[in-house]
Amino acid sequence: MGHVTRRVRRAAWVVCALVAILVPLVTPNPYYLQVLTLACIWAIGVYGLNIVLGFTGQLSLGHAGFFGIGAYTVALLTLRLGVSFWLALLAAAVLTLVAGYLVGWVCLRSKGHYFAIFTMAVGVILNLVIDKWDGLTNGQVGLVNIPDPNPIGPLTFDSAVSKYYLVLVFLAGAVYASWAILRSPVGRAMTAVRQSEDLAAAVGVPVMRTKRLAFVLSTVFAGVAGGLFAGYLGYLGPDVTGVDITFDMLLYLLVGGIGTVPGPLVGSLLVGALTQWLQAFQQYQMLIFGPLLVILIRFFPGGLAGLPGAILARRGRRVRVAGPAPTEALRKEA
Repeated sequence: MGHVTRRVRRAAWVVCALVAILVPLVTPNPYYLQVLTLACIWAIGVYGLNIVLGFTGQLSLGHAGFFGIGAYTVALLTLRLGVSFWLALLAAAVLTLVAGYLVGWVCLRSKGHYFAIFTMAVGVILNLVIDKWDGLTNGQVGLVNIPDPNPIGPLTFDSAVSKYYLVLVFLAGAVYASWAILRSPVGRAMTAVRQSEDLAAAVGVPVMRTKRLAFVLSTVFAGVAGGLFAGYLGYLGPDVTGVDITFDMLLYLLVGGIGTVPGPLVGSLLVGALTQWLQAFQQYQMLIFGPLLVILIRFFPGGLAGLPGAILARRGRRVRVAGPAPTEALRKEA
């Protein structure tokens, strides 16, 4: 049964990859491609949130702040200093890594709700810095005319299709990295910390080091996503660091499935598409998403990514419950 499940999952990933590659060829409206590209960028950031929340169980509410650090790093280096997009993206990853380590070194000393409040405060501070530091970030005016990613040999990234494929490559890397982390000894340590920190420490897991590593990795994912966001849109405003962006990412993760590999991708694509479809009802979106989210968490806590497994598990329980009956009947007849 396990081999069959693994084969089905691999086949599903192959089909998803083929569909993703062929999408630009069959998309009639460029707007749909833009929505899909932005959803893929958000998915990269959500994969980072999944590492710290889904793998280790630490609720970080400052994720948008690190997304903004990555975005503004790329924008400022390319726009004002003329740095190559690729070097700027590397700088964004390094800067968010350092920032994540420093913030994690302090805030991970707290637990539970205190950790969530601490990280949310960090996110608010980063938002205020970007909003009020007019000399660096242009404040509410924001940054415009951010250059496109530099060409790589014959490959150019000055069209919507080429940028989509660029983002798709980074998304594939995020998916693979999440899969590799989850199945590595580090991933098993993270899972142990999520289940019980005391028990994990008792069996030799370095709890604080594991949580700090998860937090730093999550900030790097967010920084890279922010850098891609800046290079794709070509303009930035302080709203990309707002707390509401963090809650949007959390919504994507909850809908897709916390702690799963396909969850961030499923949630980002589905909720992102629904958000665009419901633009005419923007002020009522939470009235729509709220009840749906409650129903999903109540009946399918594993999210949409865990829906097939939940259905199979329920069928398996029914089979096990109904299975012994014929045996008992045969014994009575004997």
